[in-house]
Amino acid sequence: MEKNVFKPADRLASVEEYYFSRKLKEVARLNAEGRDIISLAIGSPDMPPSSEAIDVLCREAVKADGHGYQPIIGTPELRTAIAAFYQRWYGVSLNPATEIQPLIGSKEGILHVTLAFVNPGDQVLVPNPGYPTYTSLSRLLGAEVVNYDLTEAGGWQPDFDALEAMDLSRVKLMWTNYPHMPTGAQARRKTYERLVDFARKHGIVVVNDNPYSFILNQGERLSILQIPGAKDCCIEFNSMSKSFNMPGWRVGMLATNAEFITWILKVKTNIDSGTFRAIQLAAAEALTNSTDEWHMQFNVRTYAPRRTIAEEIMTELGCTFDPNQTGMFLWGRIPDGYDNVEELTERVLHEARVFIAPGFIFGSNGKRYIRISLCAKTEKMREALERIRALKEK
Repeated sequence: MEKNVFKPADRLASVEEYYFSRKLKEVARLNAEGRDIISLAIGSPDMPPSSEAIDVLCREAVKADGHGYQPIIGTPELRTAIAAFYQRWYGVSLNPATEIQPLIGSKEGILHVTLAFVNPGDQVLVPNPGYPTYTSLSRLLGAEVVNYDLTEAGGWQPDFDALEAMDLSRVKLMWTNYPHMPTGAQARRKTYERLVDFARKHGIVVVNDNPYSFILNQGERLSILQIPGAKDCCIEFNSMSKSFNMPGWRVGMLATNAEFITWILKVKTNIDSGTFRAIQLAAAEALTNSTDEWHMQFNVRTYAPRRTIAEEIMTELGCTFDPNQTGMFLWGRIPDGYDNVEELTERVLHEARVFIAPGFIFGSNGKRYIRISLCAKTEKMREALERIRALKEK
């Protein structure tokens, strides 16, 4: 057989391997060499879910009748729990039978929603900076990505005057994400109101990705679906990965109107199957019976001292940051003395043995920023701080 007879699909030329996938290989190699890298780069909670949820998982997993195919629409228990969760925490009323769709994580949801609403050649509005998967999956599916700028001066909120000045005739979807990742900008009711008006005016479906509203948040938790009329033109993602400490369980959800759900299900039913029954029932337990105290302990008290250390790390590195950020990261601007952000992050990785994320991976508007994850034990974060202090003294 001739060499190089096999070639990948043309669509692979539009994307690269996910940054963290590539970089973690390097980190693994460094650790194999005995370098003991402390990772403050990825938002993977290091704490367990509730003991009650784990008990349900264990109890259900040993049942002989729980291992068959499960309904792709999700078990009634999970759908009902999601509806109750939205009513309790956001004051949003959802029909569990028709307005909710469990997901195998938000990445899957991005795929399904894009396939359901966007034809090849259509345009998709993606925030810059923003979650890289909004861009990569859109490109893989043949959509044209149109970035809209988020800036520090603008509080990392959409500039609606700039959006209105665009040619929006081919735009089908707009991705938003508040509380915002990577910048930590808080959700604002006024932003949600303007997004709903924008969606109605231009016939654009706004998809708000909302997994961070419990992290370091002791105030009102906001959802775009709280805005009157939002359900008609918006979709909201939510996730159990962050606020329920379940990133490896792969349990997410979306909520919207019943017609949008049927379109998304046309895609989903042809791509995957229902999640393992024991996981769905355990997730329902976590959603239904997690108390105010549980959320306070795991999503506020645990992260607060880590956040303090992350701020000290930023200060040691000469970075500036907004102290009003929320979520499980800290976003900071690097000093002007660096030519580029990797000059800083690579030095910190190889000399201080601490892995932090360069902001350019989230878009060009992040090229002068770094992001520090709070998903490491307090003692590890303190050690990272000491290593960086020692680096500064060299």
